[in-house]
Amino acid sequence: MKEKKPAKRKAADSEEEEKKPIKLPKTTKQTTLIAEEAKLQTSSTGQFSRPEIRIVSWNINGIRACIKRPNLNELASRENIDVLCFNETKLQDANIPEFRRTFSTFPYQYWSCSRAKKGYSGTAILSKTEPISIEYGIGSRKHDDEGRVITVEFDTFFVVSTYIPNAGQKLERLKYRTEEWDVDFRNYIKGLENRGKSVVWLGDLNVVHQDIDIYDMKGKDKCAGCTKQEREQFTVTLGQGFVDSFRNLHPQERKYSWYSAKNVRAKSENMGWRLDYIVVSQRLMPRVRDSLIHDDIPGSDHHPVELVLTNN
Repeated sequence: MKEKKPAKRKAADSEEEEKKPIKLPKTTKQTTLIAEEAKLQTSSTGQFSRPEIRIVSWNINGIRACIKRPNLNELASRENIDVLCFNETKLQDANIPEFRRTFSTFPYQYWSCSRAKKGYSGTAILSKTEPISIEYGIGSRKHDDEGRVITVEFDTFFVVSTYIPNAGQKLERLKYRTEEWDVDFRNYIKGLENRGKSVVWLGDLNVVHQDIDIYDMKGKDKCAGCTKQEREQFTVTLGQGFVDSFRNLHPQERKYSWYSAKNVRAKSENMGWRLDYIVVSQRLMPRVRDSLIHDDIPGSDHHPVELVLTNN
């Protein structure tokens, strides 16, 4: 959840710095065979072959540290996961080939790294189905240098993997977050909907929307993620035809996706925050079977979230 303000950086002056989709390289015979086997599970570009689609997102708070624990590999090896999204990878472009090989059961991989600061932010989408198109960022230089958004298009919906900016310990980025980022990102996902397909927006959204989404809201209104401005902006976004899938399906459940690593009693006493969400277009809700928080999977200060959809 916590993140430091990135150092300022000069804007790129070359188109070569723009990111392009990354195909899994066939570096070894084993990697090639695994990738080809995964491709056989798909019928054609953008179309899922199984009757049920599962999309998982996890803020791994630095993939180098998380990969050393068994839980990430165990999750990634689940055969029924179709799309796996990572937030806060903290990688640079030079590190990507190593991790492409690590997750070789996903032949279509797209990684976005921060160009504003090393070891900061970063997102990824790994898929067993080849997407129709891939986009990095939301089309704005002032937002896109931190590697916070990747969008892939499938036959009936877009998947938007995000790591939303934190307002900062002293709320130094609150104005940017609520008056610039939230507004522009909302316009971006509405623009995707206007292209005729639904949206699945998921990741660490860095907001506690309702009081039920935190163990105790008292005294937290000046904390990043809990401010009136951030919560109101999320309400506005949902009002544009989007649904918080977990809260819609589990209206009274107190389940959290983040526990402070600074508080040794946080997990044992269930002193958590729900910061990781799966938001979907209203018209996609009839296909949503479940929206899950896997608070029994450790490995990061966040827990994975999962969307289960019917394939029709």
